[in-house]
Amino acid sequence: MKIVFMGTPDFSAVVLEKLNSVYPVAAVVTGLDKPVGRGYQLKPSPLKVKAEELGIPVLQYEKVSKEGIEDIRALEPDVIVTAAFGQILSEAFLQIPNFAVLNVHASLLPKYRGSSPIQWAILNGDEETGITIMKTVKAVDAGDILLQKSTKIGKEETAGELFDRLAILGGEAIVEAISLVEKGEAKFTPQNNADATHCSMIAKEDGKISFDNTASELDCFVRGMTPWPSAYTEYDGKKLKVFKIQKHSDSVSHEIGEVVFADAKNGLQVQTKDGLVRLLDIQLEGAKRMQDVDFLRGRKIEIGSKLN
Repeated sequence: MKIVFMGTPDFSAVVLEKLNSVYPVAAVVTGLDKPVGRGYQLKPSPLKVKAEELGIPVLQYEKVSKEGIEDIRALEPDVIVTAAFGQILSEAFLQIPNFAVLNVHASLLPKYRGSSPIQWAILNGDEETGITIMKTVKAVDAGDILLQKSTKIGKEETAGELFDRLAILGGEAIVEAISLVEKGEAKFTPQNNADATHCSMIAKEDGKISFDNTASELDCFVRGMTPWPSAYTEYDGKKLKVFKIQKHSDSVSHEIGEVVFADAKNGLQVQTKDGLVRLLDIQLEGAKRMQDVDFLRGRKIEIGSKLN
């Protein structure tokens, strides 16, 4: 079974490591190294780093076009596996492998086709999510399903924590899928397009908190935006990141976003749509991340002031 693996971020690196431990991968395909930081030093993708660590040959392209198709076709793969690769693949590319291009997607399709499915599952307050292994087609995440593995979302779980768990589950799922292909037992089920939902890519500016929501909705928002791009509000003209909140009362006697408590006993509590929430774990722009009570020892926040 000759396998080519394609991806970019940490998620794909974890999946690759598990897959390669059972089915040796012939080659890895990822994007070009990108300049980062003030010195614009070239930085490889997490997948490239992992592939080199495992001794797997790496092919890099800004976009997989004619040259990439020819290079990959020359490898004569039986299966091509993609995991968070981030490019739309052409019909010519999809015809390369002897069996199929299989995608590792971090949702229970047809729910959450598209980008950032892990974050959206938490943002929407879902109790369950999972991994889908499906056949890649030209339409985004619309291919027939080979198998799915589900998992419960913890009540305090952040997007980062769920990301780590789903990457491991994705590795287990693709190993199982390749085993079915190898034994000639792979059976695909078409998705019900009527049930499909789509999710957009989360952007940096999407982390802005609106206190005109319920405490439960805000909790999902903060967890869904952690660790990136981070939920935030503004205090004294600076960005105040919020990593954890907790509802403290059902009081609705103050204006939305108003600071109701700001002391060592009660912590930093703010009015929301259905009660007070405490901003337990915070970080002011230019300062260290800390608990609210530690933050308040060094700074005075006026009762009645607004967090925007």
